[in-house]
Amino acid sequence: MRIEGAAVAGIGMVRFDRYPDRSGAHLARDAGLLALRDAGITLAEVDEAFVGYIQPAAMIGIKAMKELGLTGLPVTHIENASATGLVAFREAAWAVASGRAEVAMAIAFDKMTDMARNAPSRGTGRDQLDSTILPAAYFALWAQRRMHDHGTRPEHFAAIAAKNWNHGALNPLSHRRPDHTVTVEEVLASQLVAEPLTAMMACPADDGAACAIVASTDWVRRHQPDRRVVRPVASALQSEAYSPGHTFLGPVVGPATMTRTTALQAYEEAGLGPDDMDLALCHDAFANEELEYYELLGFCGEGEGERLLDAGDTALGGRIPFNTDGGLIARGHPGGPTGLAMVHEVVTQLRGEAGDRQVHGARRGLAHLVGGGSVCTVNLFETD
Repeated sequence: MRIEGAAVAGIGMVRFDRYPDRSGAHLARDAGLLALRDAGITLAEVDEAFVGYIQPAAMIGIKAMKELGLTGLPVTHIENASATGLVAFREAAWAVASGRAEVAMAIAFDKMTDMARNAPSRGTGRDQLDSTILPAAYFALWAQRRMHDHGTRPEHFAAIAAKNWNHGALNPLSHRRPDHTVTVEEVLASQLVAEPLTAMMACPADDGAACAIVASTDWVRRHQPDRRVVRPVASALQSEAYSPGHTFLGPVVGPATMTRTTALQAYEEAGLGPDDMDLALCHDAFANEELEYYELLGFCGEGEGERLLDAGDTALGGRIPFNTDGGLIARGHPGGPTGLAMVHEVVTQLRGEAGDRQVHGARRGLAHLVGGGSVCTVNLFETD
């Protein structure tokens, strides 16, 4: 889907962390108020809202919106597992681009700490095989497959994790902000989760909320004449298609072709390619994912991800910095709001407001997420 005539008017985010004494609705309220303030408006000026969360409860999105006010605006619940926040943003952008709304809100929240505490000891899947294998084991199997096929070493996965921990140290909204430079050796020495993956190669269970206000480009230029305008230019969303091994891979990891074809669709619709991107944010719940996505998103050829990593190309200062805010591994991954945290980072970078982690001259960015191994979304942004 090519998006025309829409721009990001405001962003807001509650730092991802553990909040045992705060409700999801209150986290959403705080993120929403930050985004409204950034846009310079009140809820009365929002025409439509899309609320994302994956918590297993009805109507909590409406409850969260009531914390912001009672204006009668239409509210729609969006849920697509880890991709929820980016899909909520896609719907808000499309509402504006279609002319249905002049100003729309995408807001998402979750308390993963509550869900983790109440989760069964085994994973939930679509058949008996799926339900006996936890997500960490799926990703570990994917990592083992790459090690077999390409000679990848655990040190490569550790280097990605260390990079993202160190990026997170520069982000005040990151859950994990180490007070020292994290090394490959430190990552490898952390507790083993599922060989070859260690605890520092995995995202934390945390809570949080994030919000983006989307408005027509004319509206943003009128109301924010002194700010660099950041526009979504394309959003591709696909569900999984059958491929060999699908029953085993699909429930969590998902077929690799899903990310490749989704990215190709987004590039084609935008008239851009991976060489046009200045930064990328991808799903890195486990470090080996990021290595795979270097290739699947088109930034290098198959089997060449390790060379891209070893050259420092995906770190800050490199050719195509990945997960500049720390990614899921450091910034955090509460579920629903993760995609909107990505939007927050891309907008911050393209506005030139990222401080010590600023990508010099950034004009275009990519945000990618998979949801439950069953959907994938790739979103492209640019600024003037």
